[in-house]
Amino acid sequence: MTHQELKPKVQEILAESQLSVEHRLEEICNLLRDNIAYYDWVGFYFKNGDKNELKLSSYAGEPTDHTIIPFGKGICGQVAESNSNFVVPDVKAQDNYIACSITVKAEIVIPLFVNGENIGQIDIDSNTIDPFTKEDEKFLEFVNAEVAKVLE
Repeated sequence: MTHQELKPKVQEILAESQLSVEHRLEEICNLLRDNIAYYDWVGFYFKNGDKNELKLSSYAGEPTDHTIIPFGKGICGQVAESNSNFVVPDVKAQDNYIACSITVKAEIVIPLFVNGENIGQIDIDSNTIDPFTKEDEKFLEFVNAEVAKVLE
C-alpha cells in the first residue's frame, strides 16, 4: 500500500473514538508495519510526565527493553531535545545510537507536536539499510499531525 493509500486508513483508525487512544495508536503501528515492507518496528514514545525521558506507548514489532529513554540518549532522546526529524540511513554510523535489535539497520524518528509542544514521537526501525525517503518523512509528519488532533 502506498503512503497516499494509507492516509485515509490512518484517519479512519483515529476516528474510532470508542477505542482508547492507546489502542488506536497500536492499530496505526500495525497498519504501518503490515503495509510498508521496510517498516520492521513502529512505535510511539511520549514524554513521561514531568521527567526528562520518553516512555514507550503503543508499538508493533518485536518487544524492546527500551521502554524508557532519557532525553539526549539515542535517536529518540535526541529528537526529544532537538524537536527535529532525524533520519539515520545506517545506525552503525551513529555514535549515540541505542541498539534495540541486531537486525536494525536504519531508523527514522519524527517528533509529535500538540499545540506547538513536542510531546512525543513516532519511531520506525528498518532491517534495510537506507530505506527512508523524504516521502516517508512527509507521511510520518502527516500521521503525527493526525494523532495530535486526538491528543489535543
